[in-house]
Amino acid sequence: MIRISDVLKTFTLHNQGGTEIAVMAGAALQVAPGECVALTGSSGAGKSTLMRMIYGNYLAAGGMIRVGDTDVTRAEPREILAMRREVLGYVSQFLRVVPRVPTLDVVAEPLLMLGAGPDEARDRAASLLRRLRIPENLWQLSPTTFSGGEQQRVNIARGFCHEYPALLLDEPTASLDAANRETVLSLIEEAKARGAAIVGIFHDEAARNRVCDREIDVSGFTPAKAA
Repeated sequence: MIRISDVLKTFTLHNQGGTEIAVMAGAALQVAPGECVALTGSSGAGKSTLMRMIYGNYLAAGGMIRVGDTDVTRAEPREILAMRREVLGYVSQFLRVVPRVPTLDVVAEPLLMLGAGPDEARDRAASLLRRLRIPENLWQLSPTTFSGGEQQRVNIARGFCHEYPALLLDEPTASLDAANRETVLSLIEEAKARGAAIVGIFHDEAARNRVCDREIDVSGFTPAKAA
């Protein structure tokens, strides 16, 4: 479902005469349906960089990143948008939404964008908000007014509203209380059971050991080690 081979990433230092620095080389990864793979490595090793390249936020300088039928390294912008809408969900650490949109509609949006009926989409959103313990009296408020923990749970609910064939999870259990942490891990297990291919960053070792089938240390993709 997710296949990465020989991926190269460089950054251009425009304030230093356009100098290019290679930050990743030879990156390779395969994730099958129903499998969860954890990206590990020290801070700055490239875990988030690789996730952003899979999602198409960063452009790879070489190699291949394929998500389903889409080669992210060569796809047109409209193809990337279609992939994000239909195939690849991304639960980041931060909630970014249009202000004043009610929480229920923020969570329901992925289904609404796929053409689901408003009642169906909002019923699914409501179910997830209940599971993640967001009080119903907050659903018509914008989540931009919520606490950090509440925003994180709204972000998780939004990421799991549509049953994406593939998911990227960036620290999905960070800072959660025990009950909500258990709910998130259950959601990940349910996604695996239906065949989702998952790539995640989990600093929570117990969570990683529970839901991940294997680990990839991205430190091995640094140019010095890949050479």
